[in-house]
Amino acid sequence: MRTELIKLPTKKAPRGVELRKVRTTVANLSRLLLSWKALLTTCLFLVGVVGYVDYLTGYERPMLLFYLLPISLAAWFGSFLMGLGIAVVSIAVSMLSDLAAGSPTLGFWNAGMAFVSYALFAGVLSKLRTLVGELDRRVQERTAALQREVAERQRLDREIAQVADRERGRLGQDLHDSLGQHLTGTALAAQVLKDKLTVKSAPEASEAEKLVRYVEEGIDLTRNLARGFFSPELEAEGLGVALEGLAENISERFAINCVFHGEESIPVRDSAVATQLYRIAQEAATNAAKHAAAENIGIRVTVNGSELVLAISDNGVGIPDKLSDSKGLGLRLMRHGAALIGGTLSIQRNGRSGTVATCKLRIPNHSESSFAI
Repeated sequence: MRTELIKLPTKKAPRGVELRKVRTTVANLSRLLLSWKALLTTCLFLVGVVGYVDYLTGYERPMLLFYLLPISLAAWFGSFLMGLGIAVVSIAVSMLSDLAAGSPTLGFWNAGMAFVSYALFAGVLSKLRTLVGELDRRVQERTAALQREVAERQRLDREIAQVADRERGRLGQDLHDSLGQHLTGTALAAQVLKDKLTVKSAPEASEAEKLVRYVEEGIDLTRNLARGFFSPELEAEGLGVALEGLAENISERFAINCVFHGEESIPVRDSAVATQLYRIAQEAATNAAKHAAAENIGIRVTVNGSELVLAISDNGVGIPDKLSDSKGLGLRLMRHGAALIGGTLSIQRNGRSGTVATCKLRIPNHSESSFAI
């Protein structure tokens, strides 16, 4: 009987990854050792300088206070134990400098009191450094949490805007397809009824004609409402065509002058950005027609380098000199839409009468061009 051994493949970590980890660890340790060596060398050098000055001034003028400088550096940038070590070295150097300067006796009591003072000072400083480090860590954690919260809020804002836009499109599609078709069938039935009454010379023929007219007006109103909720041109052919359709819709709905002049190609390739720009123009133009009694509405899109400026102007009654941020849902929606795409929105008076709403947005660099609506 013959037995075959099957060697199963084993998963091994790539040697390159392990080597990189080892190199990183060695590099970090080397930097740490170099920093500790540099700190220790600096502290010992300062102790030597203070000791030499202490020797020059004589033992009658002790310079124990100046040894706090290297002790402070060791306790703050190093550790409490390093601070204690530098304190011991400082006491020894101070006693040696006094002996070299001609001191007849060694003040062990004074040295002990100085060491206790140095130790307390190093302990307090080390504790303060720990508290500062803890505070800095908490600040960094809080900052990171706030950044994550802001990023999450921006993500939720984008999702809400996408959901709202989909619901707008669905509602507009339902109005156009369901209610619009139903009203169209009703209008045809009313037209047939009117024709029959007219053939019979019935007095109700005029009432049937009114019914047909009312239903046709309802069809036009439904179509205009559907256009307000949903703009198929924006997704199909771009922002320029959508804004042209918006101008025609405003002119038709409110019987005012809102015309489109310029190129259809606007350098906005992101559909989300194009949608928000369209909504801002739609909200501003609709408000001007409904609430400002404007007779002429103009929309201008200017691209200079990497900056795109959308301006909607009218000749209506204008806005107050001081516009409150808390009032006006439409204004808040426009500002929110501008913020979602990284732009800014400003509202100001258009000379003596009228209003200008301006949205500025940074886009990828394009050749300087201007489009007027």
